Amino acid sequence: MKLLSIASSFGLLAVSCVVGAFQFPSGSHSHAPRSATQVESTRKDFLATSASTVAGAILVNSQPAYARGRATLEQAYDRYTPRIIEGGKFYKSDLYSQISKGDWKGIKASTDEPPKKSKEDRALQDGGVAKRAAQAGGFSNARVLAAMELYAGTFSDSSITQKTKTMKAEVETLKEVVEGMNKAAKLALGEESAGGGLFGIGGKKLSKQELSKQVQELYIKGGNAYNAYIFAANDGLPIQLNKLPFL
Repeated sequence: MKLLSIASSFGLLAVSCVVGAFQFPSGSHSHAPRSATQVESTRKDFLATSASTVAGAILVNSQPAYARGRATLEQAYDRYTPRIIEGGKFYKSDLYSQISKGDWKGIKASTDEPPKKSKEDRALQDGGVAKRAAQAGGFSNARVLAAMELYAGTFSDSSITQKTKTMKAEVETLKEVVEGMNKAAKLALGEESAGGGLFGIGGKKLSKQELSKQVQELYIKGGNAYNAYIFAANDGLPIQLNKLPFL
Protein backbone atom coordinates (compact mmCIF):
# COMPACT_ATOMS: atom_id res chain seq x y z
CA MET A 1 0.00 0.00 0.00
CA LYS A 2 1.39 3.40 -0.92
CA LEU A 3 1.24 5.66 2.11
CA LEU A 4 2.80 8.78 0.61
CA SER A 5 0.47 11.26 -1.03
CA ILE A 6 1.74 14.56 -2.40
CA ALA A 7 -0.97 16.97 -3.52
CA SER A 8 -0.41 20.03 -5.72
CA SER A 9 2.90 21.89 -5.50
CA PHE A 10 3.44 21.70 -1.75
CA GLY A 11 2.41 18.15 -0.83
CA LEU A 12 -0.17 16.56 1.38
CA LEU A 13 0.72 14.27 4.27
CA ALA A 14 -1.79 11.47 4.55
CA VAL A 15 -1.62 7.94 5.87
CA SER A 16 -4.65 6.62 4.05
CA CYS A 17 -7.53 5.61 6.28
CA VAL A 18 -5.49 6.04 9.46
CA VAL A 19 -5.11 9.67 10.52
CA GLY A 20 -5.85 13.23 9.54
CA ALA A 21 -3.77 15.16 7.07
CA PHE A 22 -1.80 18.35 7.31
CA GLN A 23 -0.45 20.45 4.50
CA PHE A 24 2.98 21.81 3.88
CA PRO A 25 3.17 25.51 3.03
CA SER A 26 3.47 26.39 -0.63
CA GLY A 27 5.52 29.16 -2.16
CA SER A 28 7.48 31.30 0.27
CA HIS A 29 9.34 29.63 3.11
CA SER A 30 8.33 32.45 5.43
CA HIS A 31 4.81 31.07 5.83
CA ALA A 32 4.02 30.04 9.37
CA PRO A 33 2.67 26.55 10.19
CA ARG A 34 -1.08 26.25 10.25
CA SER A 35 -2.91 26.77 13.51
CA ALA A 36 -4.05 23.89 15.69
CA THR A 37 -7.66 24.73 14.78
CA GLN A 38 -6.93 24.43 11.06
CA VAL A 39 -5.07 21.15 11.53
CA GLU A 40 -7.90 19.70 13.63
CA SER A 41 -10.45 20.76 11.01
CA THR A 42 -8.48 19.00 8.29
CA ARG A 43 -8.13 15.93 10.52
CA LYS A 44 -11.92 15.72 11.02
CA ASP A 45 -12.62 16.17 7.31
CA PHE A 46 -10.11 13.50 6.38
CA LEU A 47 -11.43 10.98 8.89
CA ALA A 48 -15.01 11.60 7.76
CA THR A 49 -14.17 10.64 4.18
CA SER A 50 -11.90 7.68 4.88
CA ALA A 51 -13.38 5.84 7.88
CA SER A 52 -15.13 3.28 5.68
CA THR A 53 -11.87 1.71 4.55
CA VAL A 54 -9.90 1.67 7.81
CA ALA A 55 -9.99 -2.11 8.00
CA GLY A 56 -7.87 -2.46 4.90
CA ALA A 57 -5.32 0.25 5.64
CA ILE A 58 -2.52 -1.74 7.27
CA LEU A 59 -2.82 -5.39 8.25
CA VAL A 60 -0.74 -6.11 11.32
CA ASN A 61 -2.50 -8.41 13.74
CA SER A 62 -6.09 -8.28 14.90
CA GLN A 63 -5.17 -9.96 18.19
CA PRO A 64 -3.30 -8.27 21.08
CA ALA A 65 0.41 -8.53 20.32
CA TYR A 66 2.61 -8.53 23.39
CA ALA A 67 4.83 -11.57 22.89
CA ARG A 68 6.96 -11.01 25.99
CA GLY A 69 4.05 -10.68 28.38
CA ARG A 70 1.90 -7.81 29.56
CA ALA A 71 4.24 -6.77 32.39
CA THR A 72 7.22 -6.50 30.05
CA LEU A 73 5.17 -4.55 27.52
CA GLU A 74 4.05 -2.08 30.16
CA GLN A 75 7.68 -1.55 31.24
CA ALA A 76 8.75 -0.92 27.64
CA TYR A 77 5.75 1.35 27.11
CA ASP A 78 6.72 3.49 30.10
CA ARG A 79 10.37 3.54 29.07
CA TYR A 80 10.17 4.29 25.35
CA THR A 81 6.87 5.91 24.45
CA PRO A 82 7.58 9.29 26.14
CA ARG A 83 10.51 9.77 23.74
CA ILE A 84 8.41 8.62 20.80
CA ILE A 85 5.55 11.00 21.66
CA GLU A 86 7.88 13.95 22.27
CA GLY A 87 9.60 13.19 18.98
CA GLY A 88 6.27 13.36 17.17
CA LYS A 89 5.43 16.69 18.80
CA PHE A 90 8.82 18.07 17.78
CA TYR A 91 8.39 16.79 14.22
CA LYS A 92 5.05 18.51 13.60
CA SER A 93 5.95 21.76 15.38
CA ASP A 94 9.63 22.71 15.63
CA LEU A 95 10.92 20.79 12.62
CA TYR A 96 7.89 21.82 10.56
CA SER A 97 8.59 25.47 11.36
CA GLN A 98 12.29 25.18 10.54
CA ILE A 99 11.60 23.61 7.15
CA SER A 100 8.85 26.10 6.26
CA LYS A 101 11.18 29.01 7.07
CA GLY A 102 14.24 27.53 5.38
CA ASP A 103 16.11 27.51 8.71
CA TRP A 104 19.01 25.29 7.64
CA LYS A 105 20.93 25.65 10.91
CA GLY A 106 17.82 24.59 12.80
CA ILE A 107 17.19 21.61 10.50
CA LYS A 108 20.79 20.47 10.90
CA ALA A 109 20.65 20.79 14.70
CA SER A 110 17.32 18.98 14.86
CA THR A 111 18.61 15.96 12.93
CA ASP A 112 22.18 15.86 14.28
CA GLU A 113 23.46 12.87 16.20
CA PRO A 114 25.45 13.27 19.44
CA PRO A 115 29.26 13.04 19.53
CA LYS A 116 30.80 9.58 19.35
CA LYS A 117 30.53 7.51 22.52
CA SER A 118 33.39 8.26 24.89
CA LYS A 119 35.12 6.21 27.57
CA GLU A 120 33.19 8.23 30.16
CA ASP A 121 29.91 7.32 28.44
CA ARG A 122 30.73 3.60 28.55
CA ALA A 123 31.44 3.84 32.28
CA LEU A 124 27.90 5.02 33.00
CA GLN A 125 25.32 2.48 34.16
CA ASP A 126 23.30 2.75 30.93
CA GLY A 127 26.34 3.04 28.71
CA GLY A 128 25.71 6.73 28.20
CA VAL A 129 22.41 6.20 26.37
CA ALA A 130 20.48 8.87 28.29
CA LYS A 131 23.34 11.38 28.10
CA ARG A 132 23.79 10.90 24.36
CA ALA A 133 20.05 11.16 23.72
CA ALA A 134 20.01 14.50 25.53
CA GLN A 135 22.82 15.78 23.28
CA ALA A 136 21.09 14.69 20.08
CA GLY A 137 18.75 16.67 17.85
CA GLY A 138 15.04 16.88 18.64
CA PHE A 139 14.21 14.37 15.89
CA SER A 140 17.32 12.25 15.53
CA ASN A 141 18.18 8.58 15.65
CA ALA A 142 19.64 8.74 19.16
CA ARG A 143 16.77 10.71 20.70
CA VAL A 144 13.70 9.31 18.92
CA LEU A 145 14.30 6.55 16.38
CA ALA A 146 16.34 4.33 18.71
CA ALA A 147 13.40 4.36 21.14
CA MET A 148 11.00 3.52 18.30
CA GLU A 149 13.16 0.58 17.26
CA LEU A 150 13.51 -0.77 20.80
CA TYR A 151 9.78 -0.45 21.43
CA ALA A 152 9.06 -2.34 18.21
CA GLY A 153 11.21 -5.22 19.44
CA THR A 154 9.01 -5.55 22.53
CA PHE A 155 6.33 -7.22 20.40
CA SER A 156 8.57 -10.19 19.58
CA ASP A 157 10.22 -12.92 21.62
CA SER A 158 11.77 -16.12 20.27
CA SER A 159 10.64 -15.24 16.77
CA ILE A 160 10.09 -11.88 15.11
CA THR A 161 6.40 -11.06 14.70
CA GLN A 162 4.85 -9.30 11.72
CA LYS A 163 3.99 -6.41 14.04
CA THR A 164 7.65 -5.89 14.90
CA LYS A 165 8.66 -6.18 11.23
CA THR A 166 6.06 -3.60 10.22
CA MET A 167 7.14 -1.13 12.90
CA LYS A 168 10.86 -1.54 12.22
CA ALA A 169 10.35 -1.05 8.48
CA GLU A 170 8.87 2.39 9.19
CA VAL A 171 11.80 3.20 11.48
CA GLU A 172 14.20 2.40 8.63
CA THR A 173 12.32 4.83 6.41
CA LEU A 174 12.56 7.50 9.11
CA LYS A 175 16.31 6.92 9.43
CA GLU A 176 16.69 7.62 5.71
CA VAL A 177 14.54 10.74 6.04
CA VAL A 178 16.55 12.12 8.97
CA GLU A 179 19.85 11.39 7.25
CA GLY A 180 18.60 13.01 4.04
CA MET A 181 17.43 16.15 5.84
CA ASN A 182 20.73 16.44 7.68
CA LYS A 183 22.68 16.02 4.44
CA ALA A 184 20.58 18.66 2.67
CA ALA A 185 21.08 21.10 5.54
CA LYS A 186 24.84 20.64 5.43
CA LEU A 187 24.81 21.20 1.67
CA ALA A 188 22.76 24.38 2.07
CA LEU A 189 25.16 25.63 4.74
CA GLY A 190 28.18 24.83 2.61
CA GLU A 191 29.50 22.30 5.12
CA GLU A 192 29.48 19.46 2.58
CA SER A 193 29.64 19.14 -1.18
CA ALA A 194 27.13 17.23 -3.31
CA GLY A 195 28.04 13.76 -4.45
CA GLY A 196 27.15 10.11 -4.21
CA GLY A 197 23.50 10.50 -5.13
CA LEU A 198 22.33 10.28 -1.52
CA PHE A 199 18.52 10.60 -1.41
CA GLY A 200 18.42 12.07 -4.89
CA ILE A 201 21.17 14.58 -4.08
CA GLY A 202 23.52 13.92 -6.97
CA GLY A 203 26.85 15.30 -8.07
CA LYS A 204 25.66 18.70 -9.29
CA LYS A 205 25.39 21.60 -6.91
CA LEU A 206 21.77 22.22 -5.97
CA SER A 207 20.26 25.58 -5.17
CA LYS A 208 18.72 26.19 -1.77
CA GLN A 209 15.33 26.22 -3.45
CA GLU A 210 15.96 22.72 -4.86
CA LEU A 211 17.25 21.51 -1.51
CA SER A 212 14.20 23.00 0.20
CA LYS A 213 11.88 21.08 -2.11
CA GLN A 214 13.70 17.83 -1.37
CA VAL A 215 13.53 18.42 2.38
CA GLN A 216 9.78 19.12 2.15
CA GLU A 217 9.30 15.82 0.30
CA LEU A 218 11.39 14.02 2.91
CA TYR A 219 9.27 15.63 5.64
CA ILE A 220 6.07 14.28 4.07
CA LYS A 221 7.63 10.84 3.63
CA GLY A 222 8.78 10.84 7.25
CA GLY A 223 5.39 11.95 8.54
CA ASN A 224 3.71 9.09 6.73
CA ALA A 225 6.24 6.62 8.13
CA TYR A 226 5.79 7.93 11.68
CA ASN A 227 2.00 7.67 11.45
CA ALA A 228 2.19 4.15 9.97
CA TYR A 229 4.45 3.14 12.87
CA ILE A 230 1.95 4.55 15.38
CA PHE A 231 -0.93 2.74 13.67
CA ALA A 232 0.94 -0.57 13.93
CA ALA A 233 2.00 0.11 17.53
CA ASN A 234 -1.58 0.83 18.62
CA ASP A 235 -3.00 -2.29 16.98
CA GLY A 236 -4.03 -4.77 19.68
CA LEU A 237 -2.63 -2.61 22.49
CA PRO A 238 -4.01 -3.63 25.92
CA ILE A 239 -6.87 -1.38 26.98
CA GLN A 240 -5.07 -0.09 30.09
CA LEU A 241 -2.37 1.54 27.92
CA ASN A 242 -3.17 4.80 26.15
CA LYS A 243 -2.85 4.68 22.38
CA LEU A 244 -0.02 6.76 20.98
CA PRO A 245 -1.05 9.98 19.17
CA PHE A 246 -0.64 10.49 15.42
CA LEU A 247 0.93 13.60 13.94
